[in-house]
Amino acid sequence: MDILYQIRARQESFSAGEGRIARLVLSDVAFAASASLDDLAARAEVSSATLSRFARTVGCKDLRDLRLQLAQASAVGNRFLTAEQAPEQSAFFTQIVGDIESTLRQHLAGFDESRFQAAVALLAPARMIHSFGMGGASSLCSEELQTRLVRLSYPIAASRDPVMMRLIAATLGPEHSVIVCSLSGRTPELLDAVDLARSYGAKILAITLPGSPLAERADVLLPLQIAETNFIYKPTAARYGMLLTIDVLATELALTAPDANRERLRRIKLALDDYRGGDDGLPLGD
Repeated sequence: MDILYQIRARQESFSAGEGRIARLVLSDVAFAASASLDDLAARAEVSSATLSRFARTVGCKDLRDLRLQLAQASAVGNRFLTAEQAPEQSAFFTQIVGDIESTLRQHLAGFDESRFQAAVALLAPARMIHSFGMGGASSLCSEELQTRLVRLSYPIAASRDPVMMRLIAATLGPEHSVIVCSLSGRTPELLDAVDLARSYGAKILAITLPGSPLAERADVLLPLQIAETNFIYKPTAARYGMLLTIDVLATELALTAPDANRERLRRIKLALDDYRGGDDGLPLGD
């Protein structure tokens, strides 16, 4: 249950005492979640009976349930509970670019060449590579991997559907590799598919947070670094770290056979020029 939504939605129907409780909770969720029931009643200047009635009014079974719901509401983090003054438009343009630059520098500084070499060794002999991702950026990055690797003649297919990932995982074996993209490394359906693939011997390359459940399941980890800011209204800059990781990985794979891959890329450019025209500087299908 979303206790804060329930409180806001019922504000017009509260009694005077219940209204004081509601205003206290909405103004200081952290206090409401951590305070004893006696302290909460005293701060709102209501009786224990009024507090019990408030709990039932907002859909809780009892006061214990109310405390549990408030604790869950507080756990989402203060940056989602406390309004900050929005920056001027020019300021948030600068902030977005600054966060992207900071994320890229942070990831670049943390890259370990040996990890990328291990990733190349895991992918190069695979009879088939599958890339899995769920959610916004992770799904898009799994498809970005397909775009990057297919032009180097690697057999790769991307999937973002949990049922399809599970189906694919059940068909794999030691000759297959799976690249798994996840900004959190905690998505249950993704972890289930990885466990199934591993049970049949497939090799797992994870692009995710170190120490996450997905990272612990990986044969090779390319670690991400998350440093979110309190400006919650913009998309996460962490996805640029994942894209940078993918670009470095694709370049490492391309340079394992530069002559053969130069010929493949020439053929792709020729085919695209014949299809669309354009000057020599246009990208290869991007």
